[in-house]
Amino acid sequence: MSVKPNVGEELTVRTIGFSDLPQVVAIERRSFTSPWSLGMFVLELTKPSGICLAALSAGAIVGYVICARYDEAYHVMDIAVDPDHRRRGVAAALLDGVIARAGEDANYTLEVRVSNAPAIALYERYGFHAAGRRPRYYADNGEDAIIMWRAIGTPWEL
Repeated sequence: MSVKPNVGEELTVRTIGFSDLPQVVAIERRSFTSPWSLGMFVLELTKPSGICLAALSAGAIVGYVICARYDEAYHVMDIAVDPDHRRRGVAAALLDGVIARAGEDANYTLEVRVSNAPAIALYERYGFHAAGRRPRYYADNGEDAIIMWRAIGTPWEL
């Protein structure tokens, strides 16, 4: 799937392969203070019901999303964009890819740092709503996470 994000950069979104993991892990390490290990990515790629996508620009991976399928919902477990490609629509293209594969009517959930206002704003544009908090969720600094849900047809009383 090829998309044109909001700044004119052409992106291709496709499934992550094992050979992509060095680029994915490099972005993970540049993006997070407590990055996933290579083994965690390998485990998610081996799950047949998961959705693991990479966004490519000029042939290089510039972002990725790891989404696990659970009984009632898809859990967006990890999403990151290379710092040099942020604010260009890459994360939106990845979310579009997940929704295209899982379905517009599927339920989705994720956790996000309370301090990550740009990510929260993006998720809200996609119909996610805050549904709770996980105190001290992030091990690196003890920051809370906001639990967000996107559940089509669910009345939200927040």
